[in-house]
Amino acid sequence: MGAGVIKKDSGRRRRSGRGKNHAMSEINVTPFVDVMLVLLIIFMVAAPLLTVGVPVELPETAAGALAAEQEEPLTVTLTADGRTLIQTTDVEREDLINRLRAVATERDSTKVFLRADGAIPYEAVVQVMGALNNAGFNDIGLVTETGGPALTGQSE
Repeated sequence: MGAGVIKKDSGRRRRSGRGKNHAMSEINVTPFVDVMLVLLIIFMVAAPLLTVGVPVELPETAAGALAAEQEEPLTVTLTADGRTLIQTTDVEREDLINRLRAVATERDSTKVFLRADGAIPYEAVVQVMGALNNAGFNDIGLVTETGGPALTGQSE
């Protein structure tokens, strides 16, 4: 680009140190800050939506949350209507162990989260846990909602 032209002052003093023809040397960062704030808000809204989105009525317990890991957690979900999902992909129960073994070869961690609807019989949950163990996933975390009964043995 070009530099501004500086005219010789005709003896008058101007209030500002710059004349009309001086080149502007400051960078206006206001649009940059505005864009960054908009992006921050978008990511804050979108981040919770990136979790596995299969609707399941999880049982409530008094247990705390597990620590976060580096690798995206593997999630197996059992829905109330009898479907079994690995992440968001439907899997037949007969094919579950083979699919889990294929997934296990690609992962570093043996950690898996099991999300089961509260209306599912205990037998179905234990069968899937056996399939997870058979496929090589020995670290199984059961996903629940917080705020359930603490079962402290004391009446409230």
